[in-house]
Amino acid sequence: MKTSEILDLVESAEVHPHFTIVAEKIWGAKKRGAAVILMMGAHVIRSGVQRYIIDLIKRGLVTGVAFNGACVIHDFELALVGATTESVARYIKDGRFGFWQETGMINDIVNQTYPDGAGMGLAVGRAILEGDFPNKDISILAQAARYGVPVTVHVSIGCDIIHQFPNFDGAAAGAASHRDFLTLGGLLQRLEHGVIMNFGSAVMAPEVFLKAISMARNLARQQGESISHFTTLVCDLHSLPEDYRKEAPKNNAAYYFRPWKTMLVRTVADGGRSFYVKGFHRETIPALWTALTKVAA
Repeated sequence: MKTSEILDLVESAEVHPHFTIVAEKIWGAKKRGAAVILMMGAHVIRSGVQRYIIDLIKRGLVTGVAFNGACVIHDFELALVGATTESVARYIKDGRFGFWQETGMINDIVNQTYPDGAGMGLAVGRAILEGDFPNKDISILAQAARYGVPVTVHVSIGCDIIHQFPNFDGAAAGAASHRDFLTLGGLLQRLEHGVIMNFGSAVMAPEVFLKAISMARNLARQQGESISHFTTLVCDLHSLPEDYRKEAPKNNAAYYFRPWKTMLVRTVADGGRSFYVKGFHRETIPALWTALTKVAA
């Protein structure tokens, strides 16, 4: 993935009807001051849709973004050197996979900032925004920091190449990521009549959302309130049946596709509404942006 492959803002020729409905919900959430959260896997970054996401952040149509650790790596590398992604098949053979000196700078940023209470998303975002990064304009982390939109990073230690480095501090990364988890929980306290979306995260997004929404609902219940009426959107490449608003049976392998049972069924069972659109991120993100632009017009 190179910066030359990043898409310009162009309206999609075709927009799935679900995106129009979700766009209306997002505009409604903005008017109410409710949360609109975009969760994603790292392939979204590699799909070249940064300008679409950054534009939604600028327009206040996304109030929070949730990354996994690999999202940070791809965003950082594109901002610094204009490219990301290596040949795993080539470099894993002799143990060179993942050992790029520049990428290890992420560890230095986290190590230096976590004692001050910074979460990982804000720490790396500020470093890109304020540092010598030639392509900071297409960095979601940097632009979110610029516009004051939280990016929370949910790290699974051992899953990312920077965890291989001698300068990786598990205590620092764990503390910074835990702060981001608490930040996400705080954002979800405004999810009533809001929207939460998951593009391409099979594990991080549904699992983190499940725990964070439970925390937010627990606090709401103590205050005599509830978080029940919100919209979920999942976009991925899995083929789901038309009745995806019901769980798959346990003897079906699809039962273990967490975005389905967690984000499309269980967490919206008490008044929410869920939508699923199958497609590549290079198609679905621009289509959602197009729907939001047309609904606004």
